[in-house]
Amino acid sequence: MDFSFLIALLFAAAAVAALIALAQAFAVRRHWRARRRFACAHRGAWLLVFVLLAILFAGSGLALRGYGLLTAEAPVATVQARQLGPQWFGVRMEFPDGSHRSVDLRGDEWQLDAHVIKWAPRAVALGAQPLFRVDRLSGRYRDATQAGATLPTIVALDADSVVDLWRLKQNFPRWLPWIDADYGSAAFLPLVDGGTYKVTISPLGGLVARPADAATAGKLKAAGW
Repeated sequence: MDFSFLIALLFAAAAVAALIALAQAFAVRRHWRARRRFACAHRGAWLLVFVLLAILFAGSGLALRGYGLLTAEAPVATVQARQLGPQWFGVRMEFPDGSHRSVDLRGDEWQLDAHVIKWAPRAVALGAQPLFRVDRLSGRYRDATQAGATLPTIVALDADSVVDLWRLKQNFPRWLPWIDADYGSAAFLPLVDGGTYKVTISPLGGLVARPADAATAGKLKAAGW
């Protein structure tokens, strides 16, 4: 099943549950006005059930939104750098879904971080695949002394997330026993003027950064990388 279809299915199920809950709410009101207390309580119980189902389905859809499946090495982003000044670069990120993001980074290197979700064996047996989501882009200084004395540039890439599965696992580990591991992965390369890089993620959940063309590979080699 396509992952985006699964998320759409969860939101559709939430909408159906919400409509049924609304119908139950009208029935509760009708029975209350008619003084049929038992029928009112019965409808109220079903109202509660469908409200909880709507919340569960919608919350699951929101928690999974922005993640991608790891069935093979998957493309994460294309990164393009243009030097604006000493240790100052304009960076454009292009994602597989067609979206893009342009930011300014301070430093000698760029670093991309991602969150990775792996499932417990019983969930894997049912077909659950690892998930990933990009987290942030940051600038790095090669010199440790400068890095310790200078605030890094950090750009959040998941700021639109209302509910996030990775953070839910961090905050409520006992509530999500089917998640076996949740961790971060990062990849970085030097910033060079005119450089183009591609970032992929392996089926094991590790980010990999490579030069996207021979020109960028040559510039990295000339920079001593």
